[in-house]
Amino acid sequence: MPKISEAQRETRRQQILDAALVCFSRDGFHNTTTADIVRESGVSQGTLYLYFATKDDIVVAFADDRRQREMFLDAVAQSEQDPIQGLLALIELHGMSLRDAKRLDGRRVGVQAWAEALRNPRIHASVVEGLATVRATIERLIERAQAAGQIRPEVDPEGVSRTLVAVFHGMVLQVAWGEPLDLSACGPVIRGMIDGLLTAKGRQSIPA
Repeated sequence: MPKISEAQRETRRQQILDAALVCFSRDGFHNTTTADIVRESGVSQGTLYLYFATKDDIVVAFADDRRQREMFLDAVAQSEQDPIQGLLALIELHGMSLRDAKRLDGRRVGVQAWAEALRNPRIHASVVEGLATVRATIERLIERAQAAGQIRPEVDPEGVSRTLVAVFHGMVLQVAWGEPLDLSACGPVIRGMIDGLLTAKGRQSIPA
């Protein structure tokens, strides 16, 4: 049998993941069978098992791929010289992702993964690791801003990170439900939360 290239392997892997995303979003994780994913993807049952032994493997792959995307956003935020600008950029980038209708299936499946994490230790570990990465980025930005005198010293970086992540996850859930979420109305509220953390110096460092 001829060997396939790494690029071909990745293309086939993504083909299976795309099909699983459609199936999980439409029918739910537990109602979707591997046969459903085979039909949606157009690959054989044997080919699917070459890449993913179980449906849990697919859910973990979703979480891992999402973590890679979030690591890119985190790197963009950390590259900002001004940590407050970096924090605002991170919030804006994640907010923009909520506006992307093409990611709706991913949001719906992500909510299902949260539920699976309650019963499956492997999925739980993958989901929690992804959240920890985002929280760590926020905490580093807060600590940098505190060192620069832009955020009040008594502010707890972990408390800020967990609160912002919780707000974002609440929005993800509303988007997954199909609610008409007005992000333009939510933005000023979040900006007000950030303003409440700032010192006078911090407020001077960002535009009105």
